[in-house]
Amino acid sequence: MPIPPACHLKYLLASIAVLLAAGPDVALAQAADSVISQPGTAPASAFRTDRPAGPGVRPSDGVGVFDRMGAKLPDLPPEKDYKGPIDEAYGAYQRGYYLTAMDKALPRAQLGDPAAQTLIGEILSQGLGVKKDVKNAAFWYGKAAEGGDPAAMFKYALMLMEGEGVPRDKVKADDYMRKAAEAGNPSAEFNWAQILVADNPGEKGLKMALPFYEKSAEQGIADSQYAVAQLYATLKDVPEEKKRLAREWMARAARAGFDTAQLDLGIWLVNGVGGPKDYVKGFEWLKLAANGGNVAAQNKLAHLYVNAIGTPPNPVEAAKWYVLSRRAGLADPALEDFYLGIEDEQQKAAIDAANKFRRR
Repeated sequence: MPIPPACHLKYLLASIAVLLAAGPDVALAQAADSVISQPGTAPASAFRTDRPAGPGVRPSDGVGVFDRMGAKLPDLPPEKDYKGPIDEAYGAYQRGYYLTAMDKALPRAQLGDPAAQTLIGEILSQGLGVKKDVKNAAFWYGKAAEGGDPAAMFKYALMLMEGEGVPRDKVKADDYMRKAAEAGNPSAEFNWAQILVADNPGEKGLKMALPFYEKSAEQGIADSQYAVAQLYATLKDVPEEKKRLAREWMARAARAGFDTAQLDLGIWLVNGVGGPKDYVKGFEWLKLAANGGNVAAQNKLAHLYVNAIGTPPNPVEAAKWYVLSRRAGLADPALEDFYLGIEDEQQKAAIDAANKFRRR
């Protein structure tokens, strides 16, 4: 009985963007002279850490973003009749009957059922229908982890890393994270890849981590999809057939709502990284990220409006996005010169538009 993987990954280590600086960086080098590759002093972080956390929250598989973009989704295939054993405890949990789920799971958990132990750990850790009890949650996650439940091993590893309900123990945490990753838990695969990158600086760690990023990416973790895209584009020893898939992986992460991927995909499309140039689509992805509040995307979108790349020139829109990014602390002398050179009425209109801006 797997518990859905946590969306808010608590143990984000060194970002790929920083580590790539020590090695070859073909994709970024291709973009170096682009008008929207400037300024390069304040890049967005490689992995977003402000994901919402809470019961039932899962990494997006892109459907929500497709809905917001107005795309018509294909019909789902008919579900096959399930003829296996029914887990009454998990069924009650799914319907929100948490006390019933606890009552049905506890006898099984006491007899050593790892799935039931994981369920109790989840209920206690979230305080679902009962008082939140992190210490007892850690106890049950630990028992389930000892029994080999991948979801429990992942959750228990996080608790060991944070010292939440149990003493901190990096060695034990890393061991359980590795076991959960090797068992196929997608969030554990991503976190174990992060640990490998952090503990093995340079290309060695990136190459060790790549298989785990790939497995996690295949299961829909947007952070891993972004990592795969970057590593396919930048590691020199990646097979050519994989390098050709770099943009596709970046697009998957972007469609899942990962704003940094939306930013980078827009830049790749404009600069022709990983495929042909497409100014219009590049503009659209940068605008989506900018509307979502990504400051770097707001800055680069201003450049597109100034230079009429993928869109007609619009000095008011250009100034608006520059004002928003400048307020967030991203300086850009070229855009400042542009802003000071437009009419007073255009500056006022841009300020008014920036004041009315709300993240979408």
